[in-house]
Amino acid sequence: MSASTDKRHLVAILPGDGIGPEVMQHATRILEHYRDARGIPLDLWQLDLGAERFMRDGTTYPDDVAKRIREEASAVILGALGDPRVKSLEYARDILFGLRFGLDLYANVRPVKAFADRLVPLKDRTAGDVDFVVFRENTEGIYVGMGGQFKRGTPDEIAINEDINTRKGVERLVRAGFEHARAHGKKTVHMADKSNAMKHAHELWHRCFFEVAAEYPGIEAKHVYVDALCLYLVQDPRPFEVIVTCNLFGDIVTDLGAALQGGLGMAASANVHYADKSRVAMFEPVHGSAPPLVGKDLANPLASVLTCGMLLAHLGYPEEEARLEAIVRRALDEGMCTPDVGGKKGTREVGAWVVAQLAESS
Repeated sequence: MSASTDKRHLVAILPGDGIGPEVMQHATRILEHYRDARGIPLDLWQLDLGAERFMRDGTTYPDDVAKRIREEASAVILGALGDPRVKSLEYARDILFGLRFGLDLYANVRPVKAFADRLVPLKDRTAGDVDFVVFRENTEGIYVGMGGQFKRGTPDEIAINEDINTRKGVERLVRAGFEHARAHGKKTVHMADKSNAMKHAHELWHRCFFEVAAEYPGIEAKHVYVDALCLYLVQDPRPFEVIVTCNLFGDIVTDLGAALQGGLGMAASANVHYADKSRVAMFEPVHGSAPPLVGKDLANPLASVLTCGMLLAHLGYPEEEARLEAIVRRALDEGMCTPDVGGKKGTREVGAWVVAQLAESS
């Protein structure tokens, strides 16, 4: 192992809703294997939070849980949130915002990496052509919830949502993208905005991007409007290595990216305070709670496997992320996968196979 085994790492596990518990049971088994068989000092803390708990007693994100995560945890791994029985989704907002905003996890890091040629839906493109990462600003933008409604329900109704962009928020996200590029030997960073239409907010993004880029002379800085970016990604994703963008555009672009890598069942993510890697970070497969799949043994657990890899890399074990990626690639090659990625296996069988492969690997 490349990291010290002296420090113990508290990992909070939040299975969540829908298919979340179905995939998180396999993620938990992976982390248990690393703890028990490989000696990585992990303390796993199972949390009972989500729709079921909210419907049972109204609990969303208790202060004592938030305090322990903030002060003691190294990482949180989240399955999914969202339940059609809870229309307001207030519990999900409390949990997600409590983690992302409360912990100032300003960089949502979404690798877009294909692991099998057949998963790439583009003509004349292979898995090797889809390999980039999106840095999405995670604590500002249109999602902060500032705004309101006036004369609701009348023909004169007005609805306003404010798009919040600060110099601090933009600069640190852009810098994270360049730091990642430098650390991983990438030659280009693209920034996607809509500064031709959003004159004030995205002029800040445009100006800040090139000011920060001047500090990284070995990396080429390229600007692209977000609508053009969507076009270019489906034409040919090869020129893209690192993309930085705002909260809303990052949400859209990363789902487009997921389609290039085989769907949301293959998409992992990290939410980090990039400038201080010692702080707690949150990791989640991004497929959502997928209510139609619940209990049918159809949910793809591979995104949760890749998410475990990102978590372990964050804790100082990047070789284990590479190991888990290799197992995922083998699962796809051998057809040990769910129907959404061309297999005929169920969630439980795929998850158990991954853990068995992990146990057999050196």
